[in-house]
Amino acid sequence: MTTFAQDFIRTSAEKAFDKEHRDIINYNIGKYDVAVDRGLSRLVNLEHAKRKGHVIKWKVMENLDKLLPEFETNFQKKGGKVIWANDAQEANREILEILKKHQAKSVIKSKSMVTEEIHLNDFLEKNGVESLESDLGEYIVQLLGQKPYHIVTPAMHLNKEKIAELFNRKFGTPIDATPEQLTLKARELLRDKYLTADVGITGANFLIADSGSIALTENEGNARLTTTFPKVHIAIVGFEKMIPSFADLALFWPMLATHGTGQNLTVYNSILSGPRQAHETDGPEEMYVILLDNGRTNLLAQKEQRQGLYCIRCGACLNGCPIYKNIGGYTYDTTYSGPIGSIITPHLQGMKDFKHLSYASSLCGKCSEVCPVKIDIHKMLLLNRRDAVNQNLSTKAENIGWFFWKKAMTNRKLVDLFSGKWKNFFLRNFFAKLWGKERVLPEVNQKSFSEEWKENNGIKKDA
Repeated sequence: MTTFAQDFIRTSAEKAFDKEHRDIINYNIGKYDVAVDRGLSRLVNLEHAKRKGHVIKWKVMENLDKLLPEFETNFQKKGGKVIWANDAQEANREILEILKKHQAKSVIKSKSMVTEEIHLNDFLEKNGVESLESDLGEYIVQLLGQKPYHIVTPAMHLNKEKIAELFNRKFGTPIDATPEQLTLKARELLRDKYLTADVGITGANFLIADSGSIALTENEGNARLTTTFPKVHIAIVGFEKMIPSFADLALFWPMLATHGTGQNLTVYNSILSGPRQAHETDGPEEMYVILLDNGRTNLLAQKEQRQGLYCIRCGACLNGCPIYKNIGGYTYDTTYSGPIGSIITPHLQGMKDFKHLSYASSLCGKCSEVCPVKIDIHKMLLLNRRDAVNQNLSTKAENIGWFFWKKAMTNRKLVDLFSGKWKNFFLRNFFAKLWGKERVLPEVNQKSFSEEWKENNGIKKDA
């Protein structure tokens, strides 16, 4: 049985040389870059907005013990119900209990990475409940039997020809159907599901403590339909999505939209504060918010690395990362891919299995540069590497190698003892495989630094 790290190395080697895949990703990210550059140019003081967002999220993490009960109290005042879930199994179990209580057989879902994190669709299918994605990108990857490729654009790895081929095979649409025709077909198929689904399930972009509300942001209107027609609405949210005040949305909504898609503001922004009230004409009869931990307290306990919980899931770090643009989203084999996934997954799912993700980086700093809440991502990657070593998770061969490297590099005589000829011999015979078959090994200078320095300064060798 292969490990996650071995699968990552094998798949990344394949994807890095898959030209069609890279062409699609670079084309889509190229369009994103143009839109985001245009969107960011409209912000008067971007750096100030980032710093403000960082400070707000810092205050949230320092005061979660007060903000979470405040949210719960305010939400319950309006008739909503709050459920606390320690892990994915508990969250799924609670959702199933709600479905059984309401004798639900079908679920309509809007886009939610947290439901992907707990593998909700698979769980519901095993328990005889039909679950259908209503976001177009999520619907497409669901039809393909795949997971979301990207945390914002789930079908980024597909071009319009591949999607047209999928719809032709599944629904008999023309093989040369345009994106507009494909969208209309999806809309036609999904509309009935909103009316007949027993339960609507969403995530939430933000939890608002002072109003006891959840905030949803989207571009298709599917979340509004998901939360309006079914009699029951379940929102499952990681507790780190908390913000203190309703007023904070004035900062976070534009920053999320601009960094996520380049828009000033996404098309649909909704604030939901509980089930339908007596004076209201639409909305669910019952509303539940499930607050999910699932390893987040492990990260919260890491004082230096809890910045990872500041993330607002805009996807900017994925789109800026040279590694992601070469190997794509599926290579990571995690719910959260790219730089942000690399820093949080080892804490959410275990350092032993996922420490390799923190090494899958050029440490160029682009991820930290583009983050709208100034998470110091490349520093977090280094801290994860440190923790992996401190937890004795390095291989025996790696430990031995670094032991002798340190021994040699801290002793000038040992450094100079072997000529460049011998050093190149060791590189070719012991490091070529680790360096990668597609990369050319560096050639070590035949002379040591000491020899070069003495020659350049006219000093005799025996001096």
